[in-house]
Amino acid sequence: MDNGHGYVLAQVNIGRLLAPIESPLIAGFVAALDEVNAVADAAPGFVWRLQTEDGDATAVRGFERDAVGAAGGVIINMSVWESVEALAAYAYGAEHIAVLRRRREWFEKMRHAHLVLWWIPRGHIPTVSEAEDRLEHLRAHGPTAHAFTLRQHFPPPGDGDGDGLDGGLDGEGRAAIRSPEDWACPV
Repeated sequence: MDNGHGYVLAQVNIGRLLAPIESPLIAGFVAALDEVNAVADAAPGFVWRLQTEDGDATAVRGFERDAVGAAGGVIINMSVWESVEALAAYAYGAEHIAVLRRRREWFEKMRHAHLVLWWIPRGHIPTVSEAEDRLEHLRAHGPTAHAFTLRQHFPPPGDGDGDGLDGGLDGEGRAAIRSPEDWACPV
């Protein structure tokens, strides 16, 4: 699926585990990973996800400032999608929501932004360091064309057709786009 742009959407979200990944407390999350990842891999508009040879990213380290004081450290989920709409369709689809509803069993409630999106050139593979920089930018400045959220996002570079409801133009004339209310996390 090609969105007609030279850009695709990168996303990262992190979670602070309540216990180490090998703990029985986290077993339900670990048991759900393969199925949730398979659904993502097969989803329309999916491009790539961060993973090790084990097929998931539970061994990937990063976001060390967020990990301070977390009993089980931080889990990183990073992927690339054709569009904001494709990511939202997966994120709010039945299979992912079923696991998302149980997140408080395994993860602390985050006090700061823990999900960020940004546009990357097609073919670029985002790094954990790049994701850390984008999340810090979002935390410091709120949603901008450089780092944004599902709730308030921006069109890809070169597409000045944003229909933002609150103005908020970036340097290229792209307006912030407020997502439909049904994109709000239903859990």
